[in-house]
Amino acid sequence: MMIELKNVTKVYGTRKAVDNISFSVDKGEIVGFLGPNGAGKTTTMKMITGYMPPTSGTIKIAGYDIVEQPIEAKKHIGYLPEVPPLYLDMTVEAYLHFVGGIKGVSPKKRREDVERIIHEVGLTDVRKRLIKNLSKGYKQRVGLAQAIIGDPDVLVLDEPTVGLDPKQIKEIRDIIKELGKKHTIILSTHILPEVSMVCDRVIIINKGKIVAIDKTENLSAALQNSRRYFIKVEGPYEEVVNSVKEIEGVTNVEAEVDSDNTIKLTVESSADKDVRKDMFFAFAKKGFPILELKMLNYSLEEVFLELTTEEESYDENVGNTKEGA
Repeated sequence: MMIELKNVTKVYGTRKAVDNISFSVDKGEIVGFLGPNGAGKTTTMKMITGYMPPTSGTIKIAGYDIVEQPIEAKKHIGYLPEVPPLYLDMTVEAYLHFVGGIKGVSPKKRREDVERIIHEVGLTDVRKRLIKNLSKGYKQRVGLAQAIIGDPDVLVLDEPTVGLDPKQIKEIRDIIKELGKKHTIILSTHILPEVSMVCDRVIIINKGKIVAIDKTENLSAALQNSRRYFIKVEGPYEEVVNSVKEIEGVTNVEAEVDSDNTIKLTVESSADKDVRKDMFFAFAKKGFPILELKMLNYSLEEVFLELTTEEESYDENVGNTKEGA
């Protein structure tokens, strides 16, 4: 395990910001860490990096206890906080050398690291520029670069794409995916599609408690208490809709006329009833061509809202939700 939390709690006065959470991240994993504002995300990230100690419980990085062995543990961590820790009056190149020196990287290794990392994160064209003159996107890249100096095993990235435009978000996302080939990454973000595209697993925290840990597709399947389908059909609107409503097991039908005068339907059936064959035969009998038919799963946004609104917890061993955390 590269990151391991056991029964970690953080208390501020009488409030539990983080409440007895446990999870682990294996070597080479990219894990998304999600939660609404005030859920305990940033507090957890700060404890993982050793920025603040837990009130109780243990946190280990690459086998080292972050409280008992902070120096050894922090040698394995690269951290990008939500606001990158940049010295604006330094050039990109000088700043990265400075960070390498603070981290205790030898001069020879530091030169090699800076050259490689400047290329990896796309800073070649701005390496001699003052950081204060860089765009938000380039400043974020410099923040990523400083986290990578010294080749840490673990990267902790807190909102790495916050405030960026869509093009910059894609560029940073691609960089993170590449970094995931060599580093273990825990990534906090509010951009949920980003998690689906980048992360191997998702951890969702709500009100200080872990409410889900799994792959996004498994979360979707576990929360699905009905089957959903998208179907596109040629035919008269009323007849198409009524043909679906008459099928046994169908619980809900939403339909609209598309721009090409075909009918688009979202169909729900009970969880134990697959109505795809029934829909096929119903439309075939009437001579209505099916142009498209597919199953629909919960999106990550729907999973997130379900878990953080209902305050349920997900049990990955039995594949369902349960009360408590």
